[in-house]
Amino acid sequence: MLPSQFLLSRVAWASGLVLAGSALLGCSAGPTSVAAEASPAQAVTAANTLVLSDEPRYQVSPYPERITLLPGAAASSSAQVTWRTNSSVTESLLQLAVATPSPGLHTQAKQLIGRSIKLNSPNGEAHHHRVQLSQLQPDTLYAYRVKGLNTWSSWHQFKTPAADFKPYTALYFGDAQNAVLSHYARTVREALLTAPRAKVMLYAGDLVNSRDGVHDDEWAEWFAATSWMAGSIYQLPAAGNHEFSSDDDQPIRYLLPHWVAHYEVAGNGPEALSDTVYYSDVQGVRYIALDSTEALQSEQLAQVQAQWLEQVLANNPNRWTVVFHHHPMHSVSMGRDNPPLRKYWQPLYDKYQVDLVLQGHDHTYGRDHQAASATATDNQGPVYAVSVAGPKMYLVSEQAQATMDRLGEDTQLFQTLEFHQDRVKYQAFTATGELYDAFVLHKTAAGKQVEDLQPTTAERRCSNPNKPKPHRCWNGTDLIHAPAAAQ
Repeated sequence: MLPSQFLLSRVAWASGLVLAGSALLGCSAGPTSVAAEASPAQAVTAANTLVLSDEPRYQVSPYPERITLLPGAAASSSAQVTWRTNSSVTESLLQLAVATPSPGLHTQAKQLIGRSIKLNSPNGEAHHHRVQLSQLQPDTLYAYRVKGLNTWSSWHQFKTPAADFKPYTALYFGDAQNAVLSHYARTVREALLTAPRAKVMLYAGDLVNSRDGVHDDEWAEWFAATSWMAGSIYQLPAAGNHEFSSDDDQPIRYLLPHWVAHYEVAGNGPEALSDTVYYSDVQGVRYIALDSTEALQSEQLAQVQAQWLEQVLANNPNRWTVVFHHHPMHSVSMGRDNPPLRKYWQPLYDKYQVDLVLQGHDHTYGRDHQAASATATDNQGPVYAVSVAGPKMYLVSEQAQATMDRLGEDTQLFQTLEFHQDRVKYQAFTATGELYDAFVLHKTAAGKQVEDLQPTTAERRCSNPNKPKPHRCWNGTDLIHAPAAAQ
């Protein structure tokens, strides 16, 4: 039985989220209501977005927006698509076709019907639509569009993964969180220029800040920054602590409704956590998302995830395994530590020889191999990485300086993961496209070996002479309206 405080943590939306039979193609269901956020009268414009307090920018409309493609458990044959309109659009319709060079895609398209859930915000009442795509053919280019009110979105294209391993590139991002459109956007744009054929975009949590009454505007800027990529490149998000909130004087955080509205993940996690804990198999790589926020506020939920994780790792036919969650196994920033993760999860990473563990939360960069591991032997443990993509920046701890292979402060980054049959090449690039860290993880019958390829450039440290706090380089929210430097 789950703890009562956990049940409260999901009460904001769980009671009406899943409709009987609504996930089946060909079934239509009316909108389901989820919790509303602040009313327009309560909304406060903070310096976390570019939106002016007296000029609304992201009000809901009858036009489809925030279109998102997520892989199913077996991405070669299944996927989910979500999008948003205003409440005038009551049907969730998607047209899907095998892509051809001809513009007459509609002539070969089949129409799929899904469901929607209702979400109120200061930007209006929205219907968040979702359609399941099943029985897809592996390694096939598809085109789809979604319906608004008497109109359609543009056609999006995506190629399903092969059923078996085939080399490809994935992108990994740490926290965006603050000043997403003004500052994070350049990171994701540079990432696409670096890896234009990336098949996966993986996020280690804290996509937005979820504070100051401008939550929907933050999500609007997230999708403005990610743009068409969200609907054409598979999205693999992990929930961070800023995807949660708590009521005044209450220690328990609950998942905010925008998460489940935007992300219809594979749904194969523990029943009570299936909106944030899941796995997807993408072309010979198993990606496993865990919910470290729930694990750190409930030891029982850390154990629930560990039990599920062991089953998923023990029955894994894939060549490579990537686990990702928000809070680091081995913290990089000052004053942070997450012992329950090491207690319940790290032994499983070592036992089942997980290859990569990708994380965020610390607003710094850190990479290490088998740090503080008591169970990994002979290089069989994972490589751990912590990264940050947005502008909020902290300082690294003395312990991290003593144990990590590569560190960084005050640096917006993205990472490319190049999967090959016998190796994974990992590269961390700055938002300006410069190589900051790299290694190759080799895997043979004899075991794994890490080849360090980090550049000879010095590790970056905080450049801000006026740090807002002793452990911070930048707040992030102090940058949108920052004055120009004196000439």
